[in-house]
Amino acid sequence: MSRIGKLPIAIPDGVEVKIEGNLLTAKGPKGEEKVEFPCEIEVKIEGKEVIVSRHAEDRKSRSLHGLFRTLISNAIVGVKTPFEKKLEIVGVGYRAQMQGTAINLSLGYSHPVIIEPPKGVTIAVEANTKVTVSGTNKQMVGDIAALIRSKRPPEVYKGKGVKYEGEYIARKAGKAGKK
Repeated sequence: MSRIGKLPIAIPDGVEVKIEGNLLTAKGPKGEEKVEFPCEIEVKIEGKEVIVSRHAEDRKSRSLHGLFRTLISNAIVGVKTPFEKKLEIVGVGYRAQMQGTAINLSLGYSHPVIIEPPKGVTIAVEANTKVTVSGTNKQMVGDIAALIRSKRPPEVYKGKGVKYEGEYIARKAGKAGKK
């Protein structure tokens, strides 16, 4: 039995969970998330818990069991408290600013980098160098944060670029110089 898959998922107060066929819908104060699960997986609501189980013991069913339990759990947690990724911009002249819902990044290129977030994801900028990506879908939040970071990843000599908050950048020594 999957160690993760066998754990029940608690439904927090203020979150409504419905199952219709192979579609689980979670509605909460921050939004709505849907998870479509395969026919190998069975999902039941028992009281204030969601139970995820599998029909068979074949390799495919076992591999999907823990995965879909985690996806359902993330959907239920996300509609109550949104997921958040924080980014830091390091470098002279590097900054971010909002243009409506889109973010405009000045990262040392000859052109501005503009990123429009998809529906369900919000981007906020504090103090020109701190960017917060938040939303109810954990995967979309991580994807947008990774997209922003990919526009200028931190380089190893000076550490300039876009990095996650608290990310450690292994630094190189650079040139030795003349003696």
